[in-house]
Amino acid sequence: MSPPPPADTPLAAVIAQQIRLTGPLPVSAYMALCLGHPRHGYYITRDPLGAGGDFTTAPEISQMFGEMLGLWAAHCWLTMGSPAGVALVELGPGRGTLMADALRATARVPGFHAALRLHLVETSPALRQRQAATLAALPAPLAPVWHDRLETVPEGPLLLLANEFFDALPIRQFVRQEHRGRLLWAERKVGLDADGGLAWVLDPAAGDALVPPALRDAPPGSVVELSPASLAVAREIGGRLARAPGAALIVDYGHAGPAVGDTLQAVRRHRFADPLEAPGEADLTAHVDVAALAAELRAAGATAWGPVTQGALLSALGIGTRAATLKGLATPAQAADIDSALDRLLGEAGMGRLFKAVAATSPGLPTPAGFAV
Repeated sequence: MSPPPPADTPLAAVIAQQIRLTGPLPVSAYMALCLGHPRHGYYITRDPLGAGGDFTTAPEISQMFGEMLGLWAAHCWLTMGSPAGVALVELGPGRGTLMADALRATARVPGFHAALRLHLVETSPALRQRQAATLAALPAPLAPVWHDRLETVPEGPLLLLANEFFDALPIRQFVRQEHRGRLLWAERKVGLDADGGLAWVLDPAAGDALVPPALRDAPPGSVVELSPASLAVAREIGGRLARAPGAALIVDYGHAGPAVGDTLQAVRRHRFADPLEAPGEADLTAHVDVAALAAELRAAGATAWGPVTQGALLSALGIGTRAATLKGLATPAQAADIDSALDRLLGEAGMGRLFKAVAATSPGLPTPAGFAV
């Protein structure tokens, strides 16, 4: 990556000053500041979704996505024995679109809504406002409670949904390079160039022990990404499912197992941008190792299922039948839009293959829908 010219944003000045005081920042610290700085962070200051924002997620493409995930959760609730007082949790709820569609689709499941307590894990004040507006018509017992972290959601029976949540959690990057006559894994960090602009630098200290053994002999120049923050969230989910009945569904884009590659990307106005340009003004994401999440869920005591592709999951859940029903009530133009949305959600060239799904359940519960071998 070649360094961009110095960026003229308020957060760029904050980051540059911190680097001058404490030295280069790991990519994880840089991402955390860009996305979550209390005054200038990307998610703190805006609603980034939709045509007027920077990117679009599956729930904004079609109501069918949220409907399928809602029905998945209701089916899991039935297999749990239909417990009362179950926390329905969404991590990173966006505009609340997924949850609104999920609850509409499950309104006729006997007893389901009466058993739910809705909890939304969201740090963005701007998005909390959008979620509140989207879900304003819910009856009082379903009025959402917001949390900054999953840890503050009350213990007990759990149904958890997380769509495109883990891809925005901070990552660390390690690059295999020659240093003083030997190959080692150096950590990529954000430092300053001679002109005071943000620039990539490499720190050769202590990377070797952190890279997974399966990847340590990768060729020179290879990049390995690790996300301790993602594993910590998976550990919290798995522990909760080990302590109380429940199920979780994680959908995100990435790979199903250890892999090398630099996947850190910035998106601004629906176009890719340099991650060091205009910090705080672009979304930063990286591919998710969904198999690592599954392993962490298992290690914490849950039973994990998958990964499967998003296309396979949605097809197994019946999205094709739902699309046919909607098209039967649609105008020709609306039917074409439904077909287009279905192709984006399921297609090999769209989200169908790149996006993966992992499920987790309490030990002893049956295989969740969409994950049968």
